[in-house]
Amino acid sequence: MSFKKAVFLIIALCFVSNISLADNEELSLREMFQNNRAVIYSLNMRTFNADDKNGNGIIEFSQGEVSGSFINAIERLDEIKSLGINTLHVLPITPVGKIKALGTAGSLYAMADFASLNMQLSDIQSELSLKDQARKFIDECHKRNIKVIVDLPSCGAYDLYINRPDLFVLDDSGLPFVPADWTDVRLFKVPDDETLFSSDIFILHKIFVNYMINLGVDGIRADVATIKPYLFWKELIDYARSKKEDFLFLAEASESWTQPASEKAYFTDYKKLLEAGFDGYYGDYFELKNWKTMEELENSVQDRQKVLKKYKDKKSVIGSFETHDEVSPLIIGGENFSKIIIWLNATLPLNPYYVDGFLQADDYIYGYSNKRASETYTDDEYYYVHQGQIDIFNFSRRPGSDSTILIEEQKNAMNLRNKYIDVIADGSFIPLSSDNEKIFAYQRTYNKKSVVVIINRNLVNTEDVSVKIKNIKKKSKITFIKDIDDRKLDKSILSAKLKPAGIIVFTIE
Repeated sequence: MSFKKAVFLIIALCFVSNISLADNEELSLREMFQNNRAVIYSLNMRTFNADDKNGNGIIEFSQGEVSGSFINAIERLDEIKSLGINTLHVLPITPVGKIKALGTAGSLYAMADFASLNMQLSDIQSELSLKDQARKFIDECHKRNIKVIVDLPSCGAYDLYINRPDLFVLDDSGLPFVPADWTDVRLFKVPDDETLFSSDIFILHKIFVNYMINLGVDGIRADVATIKPYLFWKELIDYARSKKEDFLFLAEASESWTQPASEKAYFTDYKKLLEAGFDGYYGDYFELKNWKTMEELENSVQDRQKVLKKYKDKKSVIGSFETHDEVSPLIIGGENFSKIIIWLNATLPLNPYYVDGFLQADDYIYGYSNKRASETYTDDEYYYVHQGQIDIFNFSRRPGSDSTILIEEQKNAMNLRNKYIDVIADGSFIPLSSDNEKIFAYQRTYNKKSVVVIINRNLVNTEDVSVKIKNIKKKSKITFIKDIDDRKLDKSILSAKLKPAGIIVFTIE
């Protein structure tokens, strides 16, 4: 075979397999996400590598303790890489409001400026400017083939309102409008007509996009994307792509979001957001806590696949089983429930997603919650937190615990995902017939290879089940990745006695 023919054959095979590369070095973040190859880890830079020396949960600078920064975050990148992570979702890094604030450091989502960075994230020992510190962090991520998404807050801090009242919606009494129960932010005024392109609020969003692209960021996650109109997002995304063609846009939106987040706010549903150019959204996987049967999981996956196929450009979703707005899975169902999330993340047609502290078994219960603070950097004199959710309001401890159980589970699940990435990313999703509706049972199949997953969703009781497996032949090679003692595979029928949250995973070739 000639060299030219060999090259052509390799290219053709990659095309047919729909980018079946296990190594994502050659892919942009947008391509990775569209093809279910992004494994995303969400972090609060302010706490990511904080050093709470006395263990009281709060970072006390007067005691020599250190909060998270762009520079000390670099120390954790190899650890994160070892968990199979190839993408970081960094919660907002813009300056935060200090007036009418929540918490002693201010909420990350109370944005006070579009065109600068949060000084709280600076390493005062570094000779680099804050912008160069951020750029160094992103460069170090890229050296490890880790992509970076940065959060774009949906509303503005009261501090920003004081400086630019023209940017905000006013309530009936003439005061800046408080959306929903987000009392530390105010709602932006966004035109939905031909004046949009000349409006200051749109121009400021373009400035933010430019700032992120110049830092080397690979994409943006739009906080509560539903509260801005279709035209706003279409024009902003088109603008970003004119600067960087492969720039990712991820919408915080879900099928279950059917109403405006607040009075006076727009509502653009997830389908219109995808039409506007977003590459993906959250889906409703956070409803797992309420699902009890295979039918609920099956409907969720299949309905989503039908929707995503309707768009010209590829779209996908994240495994939003847990987000920074959701209560810790440790509280809902302990480590067993968390293990279920890990294996669903690893084997369903989606981009796995984790919040800092989840894999380290953090329940996000903070002993200082609502106590009067000894020192504060805002006008709030109390430690405000959402118990059970990662702290985004204070200078607080690094998320995590001493447990390594979920870390080991994650490594095993990611080893399977990486080895069978073509099956997981491109394969069909086949619900399997069983005699027990409490059992999640499905098969991912692609190019004569299959991954079979059987999970007891019941966290309390042991369940007996028989599942009919597809595509097993006499010469099939079967390898159990996660197994139990009490099971039997006879021809195409797997029978098992699954303990609460018991999991079986095997491959067929």
